[in-house]
Amino acid sequence: MSRAAPRRRAEPGHRIRGSRTGALVAGPSAAEPLDEQSPPALALEGPVNPVSVQPDRARRAPMPAVLVWLVAVLGGVAALAAAIVPVGPSWLGEVGAVVVATAFAAGLAERIGGRVPVWGGLALAVGAVVLLSDLAWDDPVMLRNGAAVMTAAVAAVLAVMATVPAPSFRHAVRECLIATVIAGIGAMAVLGLRPDVRLVSFEYAVLVVAGVGAFLVVYRLGAGLHGLGRRGIVIVLLGGALLAVSLLYAETLRRYGTPGLVDSLLDTVRWSRDQLGAFPRPIETILGIPALAWGTHMRARRRQGWWVCMFGVAATATTATALVNPDVTVVECALSVAYSLVLGLIIGWIVIRVDISLTGGQEPGGRSAGRRAATVGDASPAVRPEPARTAALL
Repeated sequence: MSRAAPRRRAEPGHRIRGSRTGALVAGPSAAEPLDEQSPPALALEGPVNPVSVQPDRARRAPMPAVLVWLVAVLGGVAALAAAIVPVGPSWLGEVGAVVVATAFAAGLAERIGGRVPVWGGLALAVGAVVLLSDLAWDDPVMLRNGAAVMTAAVAAVLAVMATVPAPSFRHAVRECLIATVIAGIGAMAVLGLRPDVRLVSFEYAVLVVAGVGAFLVVYRLGAGLHGLGRRGIVIVLLGGALLAVSLLYAETLRRYGTPGLVDSLLDTVRWSRDQLGAFPRPIETILGIPALAWGTHMRARRRQGWWVCMFGVAATATTATALVNPDVTVVECALSVAYSLVLGLIIGWIVIRVDISLTGGQEPGGRSAGRRAATVGDASPAVRPEPARTAALL
């Protein structure tokens, strides 16, 4: 540069020590007096911690509405439990089922940004028709069966949508427990409706309806199919293939399996029921719970985790239909769900460990979290906020 060229004088200011960006924060000029009415600019020391960023809470449901929802659900559960014992009048279980179904429909509508009065009122109207059907029809089987399918499907989808991102495996365990409890309450509501169904057809119907509902919601939460990315497409294809293989294998074995193979499998189931009190549900253990644990863990870092959580309906839908089988007691159903939850969480923990090992514990933006990210408990911090559990996702 020529000496004759004028030199530019730097603005008066100072450099923040400890900042990675090394940005200059302009200070007051000597020619310009400091305005006492305007507050000085705040200078942040060091890098901003993205974990401290709080999600938008503008659309959080009012606390009185949440309390009313909880009271309605607990009241419905109390009525359903009294009907299972049994204690009280015979219609207590049906009323509890209608209350729970209405509350779940309203809660799901609130969670996905729908019209709560419309969907809650529709569920209440359908429930009232079911309660009055005994007076109008001698055999209202179809109406009760349809209401039972919709109740189980709504409970299954709500159980997945009610989860929040899990920064660590411990939080993923908590989310799986919450989803299982919600689906279990839905199972009690289904039992309270007293449906008369064929077990296999009913389970398939609930799984299909819940799967379609979860896909429609996740399609918007995951920014459509173009938001999957190459890794997300592989995950969705593998999950869909595992679900299809599980269902096809079970159906093929039931219809065309050799007597020797079927008998050996039945012997294993009988031994487990005799010695352990129940047998874990395969689709819930292999696919549903691991997908829910891995999906909530992935959602803390990437939006594509919603697509993994979508396969969690394989667990919640199975749990919501657990009490329909008349040959299985309530205690055995509870033990079966508990065994599936424990085994599924073990598989989910292994999947999360493999995922962190393959990705190197990378944070969004390509930064590596170091060796501490090699363990599930010390994975990369959650930098992707989501609305609170009682707020709308959309």
